[in-house]
Amino acid sequence: MARFQPRWLPLAMGSLPHEDVSTAWETVLRYLPSIPSWPQLPRRAYRETMYAQFGERFPGITIEDGRVYVDRRMDLDAGLEQLYLAYLEDEVDFGAVAEPYASGLHALLGGRVALPEGALAVKGHITGPISWGLSVVDQNQRPILYDEVLADAVGKHLRLKAAWQERALAHIAPQTIVMIDEPYMASFGSSFVSLRREQVVGLLEEVFAGLQGIKGVHCCGNTDWSILLSTSTDILSLDAYDYAESLALYPKEVARYLERGGVIAWGIVPSGPAAESETVESLVERLHQAIGLLVAKGVPETALLATGLVGPSCGLGSLDPGLAERVLDFTAGVSAAMQRRYGADEADQAVEAASQ
Repeated sequence: MARFQPRWLPLAMGSLPHEDVSTAWETVLRYLPSIPSWPQLPRRAYRETMYAQFGERFPGITIEDGRVYVDRRMDLDAGLEQLYLAYLEDEVDFGAVAEPYASGLHALLGGRVALPEGALAVKGHITGPISWGLSVVDQNQRPILYDEVLADAVGKHLRLKAAWQERALAHIAPQTIVMIDEPYMASFGSSFVSLRREQVVGLLEEVFAGLQGIKGVHCCGNTDWSILLSTSTDILSLDAYDYAESLALYPKEVARYLERGGVIAWGIVPSGPAAESETVESLVERLHQAIGLLVAKGVPETALLATGLVGPSCGLGSLDPGLAERVLDFTAGVSAAMQRRYGADEADQAVEAASQ
């Protein structure tokens, strides 16, 4: 993290509602010039949806008729052997994502998009092993994460996908950020999800282990934040508009996380109709209230204000394009307001104070 100081820059998850790649990239570069995120475009093609996008080459994967599933009636041995061999030999190219699955990413890798000269990092993203493994089912509608053999393969498959993406992006910008998207962590501990804490941490760390640059995890709902804070993630991204109170239930874990250099990406801009009734000023106030909840529980304010990122509460792929751009405009506005208030000099002083 030494080369990258967040200092309240804007960060978005990645999905946009546009169907045209060039228009999507114009939007990204307009609102997120410091940390551009390649646009995931689920309306462009089903293969670009978050569960189909990273399924390519998984043993037995079938993508058809708007469905993605693993057909266990097939002989999976050869596919599993190829996957494990690639994993053991660190053959990162096995995790390559083809252009039909990620047109926005390939527009960048193919030189059809030029990042701003001042870009500090380029951000990628991947569906996390918990969410992918619970959403992708077998032919009997059983999530593959409940299959012992396939569950292990999920972590290794996504590790190679993340590693390939990071290596490809490393040729584009001085620093990379790869975020793991875990919406299903909102269901952890419920009767709908039967997973142990150790399983969750193990699968996340499997993916993280393939990354050399900055790594993060995003959950857009309420969850047991102590689990995510206990991983090696560098960035914790959350829906701070609706769930800041839930993070404040874990003050000791948050304090330890910040102490080791972790960064919180505050998703304070609602990714939906609620954005229509907000302003930059009201969202800045709401962000300070969210921070105040942790301060009231004993988390040092200097550590919270020393560094942070500002973003939408979740992805924008399901929104109307006009509303999506409004959300990104608010994100840029809140970021600018926080940077003015906690700029470089102030951030340096806060970091020094937090370390004493």
